[in-house]
Amino acid sequence: MYRSFITLTDKVWTGYALGAARAKDAIDIMAIVLGEDRAGLAARPATITVINSNSPLRLDTAMSEGLSIFAEAGQPFAATPFTLAGAMAPATIAGATVQQNAEALAMIAMAQCIRPGTPVLYGGFTSNVDMKTGAPAFGTPEYSQAVLIGCQLARRYAVPYRTSNVTSGNCVDAQAAYESAMSLWPACLGQAHIIMHCAGWLEGGMTASFEKFILDAEMLQMMTAFLKPPRIDEDAFGFEAVKEVGPGGHFFGAAHTLERYETAFYQPLLSDWRNFETWEEAGSPDAAQNANRIWKQMLAEYEQPPLDAAILEEIDAFIARRKSEIEKSGV
Repeated sequence: MYRSFITLTDKVWTGYALGAARAKDAIDIMAIVLGEDRAGLAARPATITVINSNSPLRLDTAMSEGLSIFAEAGQPFAATPFTLAGAMAPATIAGATVQQNAEALAMIAMAQCIRPGTPVLYGGFTSNVDMKTGAPAFGTPEYSQAVLIGCQLARRYAVPYRTSNVTSGNCVDAQAAYESAMSLWPACLGQAHIIMHCAGWLEGGMTASFEKFILDAEMLQMMTAFLKPPRIDEDAFGFEAVKEVGPGGHFFGAAHTLERYETAFYQPLLSDWRNFETWEEAGSPDAAQNANRIWKQMLAEYEQPPLDAAILEEIDAFIARRKSEIEKSGV
């Protein structure tokens, strides 16, 4: 798994912190990639993980070990309770977020006891259950409220906030889109710092979907464009264009438009802006079909990022050694 993270992407990846061995392996491999020892990696943190409490009010052995290893190495983690209101937390958002706060602060405090100054994130994953079935519900109004509350609590403690982009939808349909929108809006409005499960989450996290990944990428790009303040100055007001066009005209050929037409507005990744007749003539593709086409095209055009051959050889040797040690230990 870690080899794929290293060879197929140049982005920061999440180490697996379920138990001491996995956490140590993640940190050791990252040190190899960067050519750093543990001290150098602590001075320049390069990986991250998530530590989940076993709500209510418990941090199990494996997660405790993972937290300890990451804290000792000076690597950041998101302290994230799994507080589902009505199941693992009180059946109110107020009660569930109070419990979330207690559990998150306990994990953060534990890390500071192990290594003062350990970089941490306050993580929130408070949602509710379907009170008719007990199944987790995601992208709900209650989830959105909990995200905003969590953002404010993290700001109070002056630590970054981690949230998620979630849905209970089982396929790439309207439900998946509007529930994910309900997840992303409070994350953006609350100024969250990291969005886990940012793209591709489906079926309450039981499924990863390439089509949903493209849908989420579109929504994330649109959110980013929305959050960028519009330019406000004399040139942007376009007074000269209004004079040029005059009453009853159009702005398609105006100099002000021609100067901007290539970059004036957001260009979609997935959205289909053709009129009905043109769209119908093209086979009436829906969003899921367009997303399927896009990810396949992107995969066909993918280029693996460069990696020094000596580093890859050292990583492979490390993985082979660890596999042998695990097999001999019988774990």
